Amino acid sequence: MAKNLFVGSLPWSVNDEQLAQMFAEAGSVDSARVITERDTGRSKGFGFVEMATDEEAKKAVEMLNGKEIEGRAITVNEARPREER
Repeated sequence: MAKNLFVGSLPWSVNDEQLAQMFAEAGSVDSARVITERDTGRSKGFGFVEMATDEEAKKAVEMLNGKEIEGRAITVNEARPREER
């Protein structure tokens, strides 16, 4: 499993710091980023978390996939490589 994880169905109130804190329970977080709209700065409801090791990434998926955050069940899985436009 890759160390980069996709996190979907995030509540719009979640920011980068809160996302990192959620995943810190599973291990060391290298980076956590909530994707925002360019014009408004509002969250798009998804983000990416990079874990320090593959084992920690796997543990994070097992712990957090389907977990309810502010009434929304988040989706956590391995991030796919970005496609060329």
